[in-house]
Parts: sequence; C-alpha cells; structure tokens
Amino acid sequence: MATVYSVQKTKWDQNRPREMVSPTEHAGRVRVSYALYEAAAEQSDIQMFNIPDGARVLSAELVHDALGASTTLSVGHGAYTDSSGVAVVADVDEYKAAAASTATTTVAAAATSALGKNSVVDANEDGIPVTVSLAGANGTGTIELTMLWVLD
Repeated sequence: MATVYSVQKTKWDQNRPREMVSPTEHAGRVRVSYALYEAAAEQSDIQMFNIPDGARVLSAELVHDALGASTTLSVGHGAYTDSSGVAVVADVDEYKAAAASTATTTVAAAATSALGKNSVVDANEDGIPVTVSLAGANGTGTIELTMLWVLD
C-alpha cells in the first residue's frame, strides 16, 4: 500500500524547504463563543456573537426550549464586510437550516462542509456576526448557541 500525505503533512515535513502550517490547521488554540437569549413571544434575527477574521469554524451546538407551535430556528450570519471591503449580505442558514423548535433539544450546527464546518472567516476587523433566526411563529423561551473555532 502506498504512503500518501495530506496538504498539511506535506508542508510540515515533505517539502524542502519546509513550509509553515497555519495555526488554524495545526497546533492552534481552540476558542469558544457562547451566547444566551431569552425570547419573549417574538420572531427575530438574534445577533449572538462575532467570530474574528481568519478563524476556522470547527463546530457549533444550538440548545433551546420548546419555543412554541410552528416555530423554527436556523443559525447563520448577519450582514458584514469582508477583508477586501466588500459588503456580504446576511445568510440566516449558513450554519444550520431552519428546523422545528417546538420541543426542547440540542442540535448540531456547522456540522458539515456545506454548513460551514472548517470554513475560514473572511471579514474585516469586526469579524462575522453569528445569528440565530427565530421564525415561523412567535416563540418564547431560552436559546443558547456555542461555537468552537481556532485562530492562533
């Protein structure tokens, strides 16, 4: 069986001269962002926290109460400016598509590459505003979001 190397392993010890491997790919420090919101009979786009430019999104977890009949939650981002100064429009389901929030549960967000897992933030100095969108019907209860990311 042949031995093959990942892009990062090749940079680290196969190339001559060696290349630097980004801390977001090897030996970086994992950070956590956490936010809690108490919804009160509303539908809204909730700004939870900002993730800085250059951060690699590892995973996220959405925890919520039973928010009411016909309610849904999604995880995305608000409008922001990328590192080259271009405006980026909001995307309410970048990290998790809308799903029923009628029962108390914990669900994964940023769980696949299509939903932002391992994506690298490209934003100006303000970072990317991560949001939770409560829609479908007015909801009441606790919404919590935790996101793991690495930068340095």
